[in-house]
Amino acid sequence: MLATLLFASLAFTHQSPLHTSSPSTAHEPWTSKYGPQTEHGYFGGILSYAHLPYVKCLEDASKPYDIAIFGMPFDTTTTYRPGARFGPYAIRSGSRRQSIPGYAWDLSWEVNPGKLGAELIDCGDVPVTAMDNAKAIDQMEAAYTTLISRPVMGGINALYKDRTSALALDGKEHPRVVTLGGDHTIVLPILRSLYKVYGPVSVIHFDSHMDTGAVEGRTDQERITHGTYFTIAAEEHLMTNSSIHGGIRSKMMGERQVTHDESVGFQVISAEDLDDYGVNAIIEAIRKRVGSSPVYLSLDINVIDPGLAPATGTPEAGGWTTREMKRILRGLAGLNFVGADIVEVAPAYDHADITGIAAADLVHDFLVAMLTDKPPRVGHIGSPWADLGLL
Repeated sequence: MLATLLFASLAFTHQSPLHTSSPSTAHEPWTSKYGPQTEHGYFGGILSYAHLPYVKCLEDASKPYDIAIFGMPFDTTTTYRPGARFGPYAIRSGSRRQSIPGYAWDLSWEVNPGKLGAELIDCGDVPVTAMDNAKAIDQMEAAYTTLISRPVMGGINALYKDRTSALALDGKEHPRVVTLGGDHTIVLPILRSLYKVYGPVSVIHFDSHMDTGAVEGRTDQERITHGTYFTIAAEEHLMTNSSIHGGIRSKMMGERQVTHDESVGFQVISAEDLDDYGVNAIIEAIRKRVGSSPVYLSLDINVIDPGLAPATGTPEAGGWTTREMKRILRGLAGLNFVGADIVEVAPAYDHADITGIAAADLVHDFLVAMLTDKPPRVGHIGSPWADLGLL
C-alpha cells in the first residue's frame, strides 16, 4: 500500500512540474492591447500617501528610506470629539491627486519633493491598541524609535544632502518621519524617541490650543491627554526652552495658563498676530526662536479655520486660512527639521473630504521644507511681475 502511494505521488509530481516563473501575459487581451496594469493616477491602486511605495516597515527592514510617512491611528486621549484614529486614512485619501515623484511639482515651491534626492516611502500605520492608553503610547514610541534607528538610504541622486548627522548625539545620519495622526498625544512618544537620538529638541507647534495644560491633582491615567502632553514632555526634559506656538486662539481659564505655558518653554503667536504683524513677521519670529537647534514640527489641523477644515475634534473659530498656513510653512524651509506631524484630522466631521485634502497638501509642504536649504523666492516663473522686475 505504501509503495502504491509513493508511486502515485511521484507520478503526480512528474505530471505537474513546479513553475519557476510567472506565465507570460503578453498574448492576453489586456496586455497585448493596453500593456502593464498601472495604477490610475488619481483614484486607483493601493492607498498610500501620494502613491508612494508602501512597505510595512516595522516588520520589513529590507527597504531603506530617508523620509518615511507613518500613521498613528490613536485618539483615546481626546477631550471633546473623538475620531482622529481615522486621520491617517483620510490624509492618504486626500493625497490621491498627488503622485510623488510624478505629479507633485508645485508652482510656489518650484520643486517636486520626489526629485530632491531623498528616498520617500509610506511605512503604513503602527498597530495600536484602543483599550489601554499607556500601552498604546509605548507602542507608538517603540515603533517611532524603530523607524528612526534604521540605516538611511542616503539619497537616490546627487541632490541629496545629509541633514541629521550633525544634529544626532551619535554623529550618524538618521531617517526622518512625517507622522499622520491620530490625536495630538502622539507627540509625546515621538519626542521620547527623538530625545534618544538628538537630545532635547525645539518644537514649532501650530494649533488653536497651547496643549500645555497643568496636570497637578490628576491620576496617572489622567495626566496624559491631547491637551497636556507638552507639560509631560517638559517634565521629562525632552524639549529645549526655545519652542513656539502659532495660531493660538482658544478660550482659557485665565492669564495663568499663559504663564504656565512660558514655564514649559514656549512663546505664543496668536491667530490675530498674523493680521497685526503679517506673514513675514510670523516667519521671522519662529526662525529666530528655534535658531539652529534640532526642530520638530507639529501641526494640529485645527490651526486652520473650521470653515476650511471642519473635520477636527476640537474646532475653534477665527483660524488661519489654508493658504496662510502654507505660506508660513514655506518660510520655514531650511530649519534643522528632525521630524514632523499633522494631527487631529477626524474625517467623520468632514464635508467633501476638504479637511483630508488640506492636510495632505500640508504634508507636501512638510516634505519640501525638510529637503530644501531655504525658503523659495518671492514670486514664481510665468508671473506677470517677472516682466516688471518685481521678483
